Amino acid sequence: MSAATDAATDAINDAATALLALDWGTSSLRGARLDARGRMLEERSFPRGILSVPAGGFGQVFQDSFGDWVRGDTITCLISGMAGSKQGWVEAPYCACPAGFADVAAQLRWIEDPALTLPTAIVPGLWCTHPSAVPELTSLPDVMRGEEVQILGAMHLGGWRDGLCILPGTHSKWAWVRDARVTSFRSYMTGEFYALLSQQSLLARTVNAQAPWDPPAFALGLSRAREGGGLLHNAFGARTLSLFNRMQAGPLASYLSGLVIGEELRDIDPASTPHLTLIGTTALTARYALACDAIGVATTCVGAEATWAGLHALSQHAGPP
Repeated sequence: MSAATDAATDAINDAATALLALDWGTSSLRGARLDARGRMLEERSFPRGILSVPAGGFGQVFQDSFGDWVRGDTITCLISGMAGSKQGWVEAPYCACPAGFADVAAQLRWIEDPALTLPTAIVPGLWCTHPSAVPELTSLPDVMRGEEVQILGAMHLGGWRDGLCILPGTHSKWAWVRDARVTSFRSYMTGEFYALLSQQSLLARTVNAQAPWDPPAFALGLSRAREGGGLLHNAFGARTLSLFNRMQAGPLASYLSGLVIGEELRDIDPASTPHLTLIGTTALTARYALACDAIGVATTCVGAEATWAGLHALSQHAGPP
């Protein structure tokens, strides 16, 4: 590394913290110091998700984790994720779709806690409804917390205003964006179904969920899902492939992953969706990118930087507490 590069790195690390950005989920807590331009100065993570915090203890966990970052030049703190749920620090009611930067910023929930020494707010999350032909239901609500910040961040980073995003995870989200506002979204329990099937069902005896990803086996699962038959039937096929020694435990994990992701992506129409944005970890977006490529849909991948970019963008739209 050159002296000039070292100097530039030192300058970034020593820059003033304009925003303390936090992503506080169910099982983990991540935080970053951002400067006035949204550049990440420093990042930390802790296994201190909301379920590990005792009642009334959020302020103390905040101070223990990031108290040394709260300096005189830090302007504010924004928190996304499950910290705004009923089980979190302070409940932040969901913002209705369609919603963009200004809509979400207008519904930030500012926290009043004696442990805080700077203005701190929680991002509200989004909700929408899906029509139902069942008279007793009429419509079905859907919600997200944390993913809305990633979507806004992806828009901010990419400079786009319209399109479809998929955010893979325990509960995968599909979000449609028009004119820089999330108009609607759908949730899929893809990751949770994979975990249940591979770790708690009969398949757990024949699937090695810890095995490295096997792309050829994953592709076979995708192909089988596209043939139809439904996940309930195709998942049992993973059992019989093992029973007849057609596939070993390691590849079977990737095959099963291909089945559940392939089932989710059966809802994509390549003709009307030639391109989409994938937002999430490299491990997951790589699988979805391969699955989309197999059906002729091009993808752009955005990683963890979307969260910090989204919180920075929201801070530019937020008014005073």
